[in-house]
Amino acid sequence: MEHMEGMENRVMFDKLEDLVRRFEEILNELSEPDVTSNQNRFRSLMKEQSDLTPIVEAYKEYKKCTQDMEDSITMLEEEKDPDMREMLKEEHNEAKKRIGEIEHELKVLLLPKDPNDDKNVIVEIRAGAGGDEAALFAAELYRMYAHYVETKHWKLELVNADETGIGGMKEVEFMVSGQGAYSVLKYESGVHRVQRVPETESGGRIHTSTATVAVMPEAEEVDVQIDEKDIRIDVMRASGNGGQCVNTTDSAVRLTHYPTGIVIYSQTEKSQIQNKEKAFTLLRAKLYDLECQKAHDAEADARRSQIGTGDRSEKIRTYNFPQGRVTDHRIKLTLYRIDSIMNGDIQEIIDNLIAADQAAKLLKMNENL
Repeated sequence: MEHMEGMENRVMFDKLEDLVRRFEEILNELSEPDVTSNQNRFRSLMKEQSDLTPIVEAYKEYKKCTQDMEDSITMLEEEKDPDMREMLKEEHNEAKKRIGEIEHELKVLLLPKDPNDDKNVIVEIRAGAGGDEAALFAAELYRMYAHYVETKHWKLELVNADETGIGGMKEVEFMVSGQGAYSVLKYESGVHRVQRVPETESGGRIHTSTATVAVMPEAEEVDVQIDEKDIRIDVMRASGNGGQCVNTTDSAVRLTHYPTGIVIYSQTEKSQIQNKEKAFTLLRAKLYDLECQKAHDAEADARRSQIGTGDRSEKIRTYNFPQGRVTDHRIKLTLYRIDSIMNGDIQEIIDNLIAADQAAKLLKMNENL
């Protein structure tokens, strides 16, 4: 075991030294006067520098703590004063503890990064089994995410909402723009289940309803090529349940993508151009997501090592109102504060999912050494 751990650390530190050298190369290149003449190259270097900075800083702290520990050992061998020896022992123990913490941080930082993590996302919520109650739950999930996005100071834009007229939503699609949005929200993909007594239920029986959440990374035009002959564009008057949101002009846009059968409807903007832009953004995301899913399915082992970011049919979470609890089945986490969670306080769940995902990937990485 110790031999394996030593080999693992040697591999890690060799990689860290390579990354430090690469970081210095980037800094040197960025300091050159003509670096901004090629904007694509400049952006690429800045992105690489940003990605490497936390790793390099953690490694520098690791080296400092290691040196501090070695210095304290040397001084302990020479020091005779009991009080000074006690202080040196404390410094040694603190440095040793911090070294262990940084080693774990470095292992996590060196894990292969999902190339989509820094992207904005498209979220699609669909009411599942349960009729009107499922549609009401879908609308509550939308509000939950809207409140969460607000706490992160991200931007939310509604693309399309198929409302039921009693406060429910059969389907809702929205965009979330913010640094690392996909890295956080990707764990929300799957089937969400609600258990409660509907207001319309006279007998007081608990009903179970579901809604499906799909979180897709926003795709750039370079990620997905759409052939114009594969698209049909229809414009129409926006539909709805009345009120100010319903337009009186033909501004709503429907895209039909023949090869996949995907149909996109966008009506939230008063401008046809803006609705068309949103519709194409959503279509690109869906097509890119299809490609990602194909690649994901082809890597069965990789999918099994992840915490619920693969199978959209997986039941991931239950919201039980009579018991006031929310349970995430992937990590067997139960929290008894359903009201705050439904109000967008989902960070604790997400943090636990990220930690579990990292632990699973670390285990897999160690097995492959």
